[in-house]
Amino acid sequence: MAPLSHGSVILAQTEPSTGLRCDVRQVSDRQIVEKVTILVDVQNVYYTTRQAYGRNFDYNAFWKAVTANREVVKAIAYACDRGDQKQMQFQNILRAIGFEVKLKPYIQRVDGSAKCDWDVGITIDAMQSGKETGVIVLASGDGDFEVLVKHLQVACGSYVEVYGVPQLTAKSLINSASRYVPIAGELLLTK
Repeated sequence: MAPLSHGSVILAQTEPSTGLRCDVRQVSDRQIVEKVTILVDVQNVYYTTRQAYGRNFDYNAFWKAVTANREVVKAIAYACDRGDQKQMQFQNILRAIGFEVKLKPYIQRVDGSAKCDWDVGITIDAMQSGKETGVIVLASGDGDFEVLVKHLQVACGSYVEVYGVPQLTAKSLINSASRYVPIAGELLLTK
C-alpha cells in the first residue's frame, strides 16, 4: 500500500445498499476516496458493443466514470495478441489511459474457430486484488464470472461493480453484482 499523506487515515466504510465493507482513504475531512481495481475483458466488451450497437466502447469515458473520487490500485485490460499494427495501436491507447495490458496469443483453430480466453487470468487477479481494494470493477458480460463476483463479496468483502451490454450480459452476473452499470449511451463512441 502506498504511504498516506500527512493527516490521511484508512477507514472502513459500509456500502448502505449491500452492507458490504469498502476500504477507503480519507484525504481530508471532506474527501473520502475508495480504493479500486479495474479489470476489463477486452474481447467480451468489443464483441458485445459491436453486436448490440455497431459501435465501440469508449475507454476514456469508462475510465473517467470508474475512477472519479477513487484511488486506482490496479487497472488491467486483458486482450488478445494478433500481432497486427491496429491492435498494437489500440493497446498503446489503453496504456496511455492508465491500463496495464495483458496479452494472450490469439489461437486460430483448424475448424475456423478461434480462442483467446482470459477467464482464469481475470479470476486470479480479481481474487488477489479483492484483498487489497474495497471496490472491484469488472467490465464483462460473461456469466462465468458470477461465481467470482460472489466469492469476492463473501470472502473478501468486496463491492463489485459490473459493466456490461444489457442484452448480452448474463442475468446471473447482473443479479450477483453489488452494482450493475449498463454499457450504453455515454460509454459508447460516436460513429
